[in-house]
Amino acid sequence: MNSFDWGVIWYSIPYLLQGAVVTLEISALAMVFGTVIGISAGLLSLSDMKLITLVVRAYVYFVRGTPALVQVFLVYFALPEFGLELSSFWSGVVALSFNAGGFIAEIVRSGLQSIDAGQTEAAKAIGMTNRQGILYILLPQSLRRITPPLTNEVITLVKSSSLLSVISIVELTRAAQAIIAAKFTPFELYALLAVFYLVMISALSKLSEYVEARLA
Repeated sequence: MNSFDWGVIWYSIPYLLQGAVVTLEISALAMVFGTVIGISAGLLSLSDMKLITLVVRAYVYFVRGTPALVQVFLVYFALPEFGLELSSFWSGVVALSFNAGGFIAEIVRSGLQSIDAGQTEAAKAIGMTNRQGILYILLPQSLRRITPPLTNEVITLVKSSSLLSVISIVELTRAAQAIIAAKFTPFELYALLAVFYLVMISALSKLSEYVEARLA
């Protein structure tokens, strides 16, 4: 068995740090856009208009029923067919936003529906419309309930960003793969890659615990 090559570890750290920055940039952008999409879709899923709820349900069904990797390929190869040319970076952001939006929509919908029905009836009793009741009564009360699954979605999003290596985005995983191809040290690089992801996910987990504690 060959000895562990520490030299390649020290050589690789600066390159993986650059890849980690790209990973966090894409994940942050995708989480912002995905949250906007998800909250909007979650609210619309409770609309009185049947066509809108049907479209939202179809979107959520598609996101939950197909692999994220397939969604990445669809965005990367399909958008140019419709005349929308995006760089690999922004294709990755769009794909992850699309994916996260579907899961967040379901989180928001379930959070709103978990509030006691009496709250909705009380809102109607004082003359609020369905939309006003959702925005001003149900949504604020559901924030505590939806925060834990939302923070879990952030963590999942960071890990899912590794899929973007297949469309040549030099994020963390792609940076490691490039060094492996040059140095032929897969064990060392994948071990280091695991450490990088563990550090990032651990930091996000601590942050999510802090947010949940503050809301509690």
